[in-house]
Amino acid sequence: MLVKKNRYKIKKTTITIIGLLVFIWLGGLYIFNHNIPRENNLKHIKTDALVVLTGGSLRLETGLELLSNDMAEKLFISGVHMGVDVKELLRVARINPSPLDCCITLDYKADDTIGNAVETAKWMNDNGYTSLRLVTANYHMPRSLLEFHHAMPDILIYPHFVSPKHVKIDDWYLWPGTAMLIIGEYNKLIFAPVRWLFMML
Repeated sequence: MLVKKNRYKIKKTTITIIGLLVFIWLGGLYIFNHNIPRENNLKHIKTDALVVLTGGSLRLETGLELLSNDMAEKLFISGVHMGVDVKELLRVARINPSPLDCCITLDYKADDTIGNAVETAKWMNDNGYTSLRLVTANYHMPRSLLEFHHAMPDILIYPHFVSPKHVKIDDWYLWPGTAMLIIGEYNKLIFAPVRWLFMML
Protein backbone atom coordinates (compact mmCIF):
# COMPACT_ATOMS: atom_id res chain seq x y z
CA MET A 1 0.00 0.00 0.00
CA LEU A 2 2.87 2.32 0.91
CA VAL A 3 4.64 1.55 -2.39
CA LYS A 4 1.47 2.32 -4.33
CA LYS A 5 1.07 5.60 -2.46
CA ASN A 6 4.67 6.60 -3.18
CA ARG A 7 4.24 5.79 -6.86
CA TYR A 8 1.16 8.02 -6.96
CA LYS A 9 3.13 10.89 -5.36
CA ILE A 10 5.98 10.47 -7.82
CA LYS A 11 3.55 10.38 -10.74
CA LYS A 12 1.72 13.45 -9.48
CA THR A 13 5.00 15.35 -8.95
CA THR A 14 6.23 14.40 -12.41
CA ILE A 15 3.01 15.59 -14.04
CA THR A 16 3.19 18.84 -12.07
CA ILE A 17 6.81 19.49 -13.14
CA ILE A 18 6.04 18.70 -16.79
CA GLY A 19 2.99 20.95 -16.68
CA LEU A 20 5.05 23.78 -15.16
CA LEU A 21 7.77 23.40 -17.82
CA VAL A 22 5.17 23.45 -20.60
CA PHE A 23 3.60 26.57 -19.08
CA ILE A 24 7.01 28.31 -18.89
CA TRP A 25 7.82 27.24 -22.47
CA LEU A 26 4.50 28.58 -23.77
CA GLY A 27 4.99 31.84 -21.87
CA GLY A 28 8.44 32.20 -23.38
CA LEU A 29 7.07 31.49 -26.84
CA TYR A 30 4.51 34.26 -26.39
CA ILE A 31 7.21 36.72 -25.29
CA PHE A 32 9.45 35.64 -28.17
CA ASN A 33 6.75 36.29 -30.75
CA HIS A 34 5.83 39.59 -29.11
CA ASN A 35 9.47 40.71 -29.38
CA ILE A 36 9.85 39.90 -33.07
CA PRO A 37 10.47 43.37 -34.56
CA ARG A 38 7.62 44.97 -36.49
CA GLU A 39 9.23 48.30 -37.37
CA ASN A 40 12.74 49.39 -38.36
CA ASN A 41 13.29 52.33 -36.01
CA LEU A 42 17.06 52.67 -36.62
CA LYS A 43 17.09 52.66 -40.41
CA HIS A 44 18.58 56.16 -40.74
CA ILE A 45 21.70 55.45 -38.66
CA LYS A 46 24.89 54.95 -40.69
CA THR A 47 27.31 52.17 -39.69
CA ASP A 48 30.79 51.03 -40.66
CA ALA A 49 29.43 47.87 -42.26
CA LEU A 50 26.32 46.12 -43.50
CA VAL A 51 25.91 42.40 -42.87
CA VAL A 52 23.38 40.31 -44.76
CA LEU A 53 22.57 36.76 -43.66
CA THR A 54 21.58 34.66 -46.66
CA GLY A 55 18.79 32.11 -46.58
CA GLY A 56 15.64 34.12 -47.20
CA SER A 57 13.91 36.48 -49.57
CA LEU A 58 14.44 40.28 -49.58
CA ARG A 59 17.62 40.15 -47.48
CA LEU A 60 20.14 40.57 -50.29
CA GLU A 61 18.07 43.19 -52.09
CA THR A 62 17.70 45.19 -48.87
CA GLY A 63 21.42 45.01 -48.10
CA LEU A 64 22.36 46.16 -51.59
CA GLU A 65 19.85 49.01 -51.43
CA LEU A 66 21.31 50.17 -48.11
CA LEU A 67 24.82 50.01 -49.57
CA SER A 68 23.81 51.98 -52.66
CA ASN A 69 22.30 54.60 -50.34
CA ASP A 70 25.69 55.01 -48.58
CA MET A 71 24.45 53.64 -45.26
CA ALA A 72 27.82 51.90 -44.75
CA GLU A 73 31.27 51.58 -46.31
CA LYS A 74 31.19 47.84 -46.94
CA LEU A 75 28.69 45.00 -47.29
CA PHE A 76 29.48 41.54 -45.89
CA ILE A 77 27.21 38.76 -47.22
CA SER A 78 27.47 35.72 -44.97
CA GLY A 79 26.57 32.17 -45.95
CA VAL A 80 26.99 32.35 -49.72
CA HIS A 81 27.09 29.10 -51.71
CA MET A 82 30.47 28.15 -53.11
CA GLY A 83 30.89 29.15 -56.73
CA VAL A 84 28.67 32.23 -56.50
CA ASP A 85 30.51 35.52 -57.00
CA VAL A 86 29.61 39.16 -56.48
CA LYS A 87 28.62 39.77 -60.09
CA GLU A 88 26.25 36.80 -60.00
CA LEU A 89 24.57 38.07 -56.84
CA LEU A 90 24.17 41.54 -58.32
CA ARG A 91 22.76 40.07 -61.51
CA VAL A 92 20.19 38.06 -59.55
CA ALA A 93 19.26 41.21 -57.61
CA ARG A 94 19.02 43.11 -60.95
CA ILE A 95 21.47 45.76 -59.85
CA ASN A 96 24.15 47.37 -61.99
CA PRO A 97 27.43 45.91 -60.65
CA SER A 98 29.83 48.72 -61.51
CA PRO A 99 29.31 51.04 -58.49
CA LEU A 100 28.97 48.31 -55.87
CA ASP A 101 31.12 45.29 -56.64
CA CYS A 102 34.22 46.82 -55.05
CA CYS A 103 32.45 47.27 -51.71
CA ILE A 104 31.10 43.73 -51.23
CA THR A 105 32.75 40.79 -49.45
CA LEU A 106 31.32 37.27 -49.62
CA ASP A 107 31.60 34.67 -46.87
CA TYR A 108 31.48 31.05 -48.03
CA LYS A 109 32.29 29.38 -44.69
CA ALA A 110 29.17 30.00 -42.60
CA ASP A 111 26.36 27.50 -42.96
CA ASP A 112 24.17 28.54 -40.01
CA THR A 113 23.53 31.51 -37.73
CA ILE A 114 26.36 30.54 -35.38
CA GLY A 115 28.76 30.46 -38.31
CA ASN A 116 27.41 33.80 -39.57
CA ALA A 117 28.27 35.41 -36.24
CA VAL A 118 31.75 33.84 -36.03
CA GLU A 119 32.76 34.75 -39.59
CA THR A 120 31.34 38.27 -39.29
CA ALA A 121 33.28 38.81 -36.06
CA LYS A 122 36.52 37.83 -37.81
CA TRP A 123 35.78 40.13 -40.76
CA MET A 124 34.85 43.06 -38.51
CA ASN A 125 38.06 42.63 -36.52
CA ASP A 126 40.21 42.37 -39.67
CA ASN A 127 38.77 45.65 -40.96
CA GLY A 128 38.77 47.50 -37.66
CA TYR A 129 35.04 48.17 -37.82
CA THR A 130 33.10 48.98 -34.66
CA SER A 131 29.48 49.07 -35.86
CA LEU A 132 27.29 47.10 -38.22
CA ARG A 133 23.74 46.94 -39.49
CA LEU A 134 22.43 43.39 -39.45
CA VAL A 135 19.99 42.45 -42.21
CA THR A 136 17.91 39.32 -41.86
CA ALA A 137 14.25 38.26 -41.59
CA ASN A 138 12.12 39.57 -38.73
CA TYR A 139 11.51 36.12 -37.21
CA HIS A 140 15.26 35.36 -37.42
CA MET A 141 16.41 38.65 -35.88
CA PRO A 142 16.13 37.83 -32.12
CA ARG A 143 18.36 34.75 -32.37
CA SER A 144 20.73 36.46 -34.80
CA LEU A 145 21.20 39.39 -32.41
CA LEU A 146 21.81 36.98 -29.53
CA GLU A 147 24.50 35.09 -31.46
CA PHE A 148 26.09 38.26 -32.85
CA HIS A 149 26.27 40.01 -29.47
CA HIS A 150 27.83 36.88 -28.00
CA ALA A 151 30.42 36.64 -30.80
CA MET A 152 31.30 40.36 -30.76
CA PRO A 153 30.21 42.02 -27.49
CA ASP A 154 32.13 45.23 -28.19
CA ILE A 155 30.51 45.90 -31.59
CA LEU A 156 27.48 48.18 -31.99
CA ILE A 157 24.82 46.15 -33.82
CA TYR A 158 21.77 47.78 -35.36
CA PRO A 159 18.99 45.43 -36.52
CA HIS A 160 17.37 45.94 -39.91
CA PHE A 161 14.79 43.28 -40.61
CA VAL A 162 12.90 42.28 -43.72
CA SER A 163 9.38 40.85 -43.69
CA PRO A 164 8.88 37.86 -46.00
CA LYS A 165 5.31 37.82 -47.26
CA HIS A 166 4.88 34.10 -46.63
CA VAL A 167 5.60 34.49 -42.90
CA LYS A 168 2.48 35.64 -41.04
CA ILE A 169 3.96 36.96 -37.80
CA ASP A 170 0.82 38.37 -36.18
CA ASP A 171 -1.41 35.33 -36.79
CA TRP A 172 1.41 32.78 -36.77
CA TYR A 173 -0.59 30.11 -34.88
CA LEU A 174 -3.15 30.00 -37.72
CA TRP A 175 -0.51 29.16 -40.33
CA PRO A 176 1.22 25.75 -39.89
CA GLY A 177 4.30 26.77 -41.90
CA THR A 178 4.81 29.97 -39.94
CA ALA A 179 4.06 28.22 -36.64
CA MET A 180 6.78 25.63 -37.25
CA LEU A 181 9.18 28.40 -38.24
CA ILE A 182 8.48 30.49 -35.13
CA ILE A 183 8.64 27.50 -32.77
CA GLY A 184 11.89 26.32 -34.36
CA GLU A 185 13.50 29.75 -33.96
CA TYR A 186 12.29 29.99 -30.37
CA ASN A 187 13.71 26.57 -29.44
CA LYS A 188 17.08 27.42 -31.00
CA LEU A 189 17.09 30.72 -29.11
CA ILE A 190 16.50 29.21 -25.67
CA PHE A 191 19.09 26.47 -26.20
CA ALA A 192 21.83 28.89 -27.30
CA PRO A 193 22.88 29.76 -23.68
CA VAL A 194 22.95 26.03 -22.87
CA ARG A 195 25.38 25.52 -25.77
CA TRP A 196 27.57 28.35 -24.52
CA LEU A 197 27.62 26.81 -21.04
CA PHE A 198 28.78 23.44 -22.34
CA MET A 199 31.48 25.17 -24.42
CA MET A 200 32.85 26.74 -21.22
CA LEU A 201 33.07 23.40 -19.36
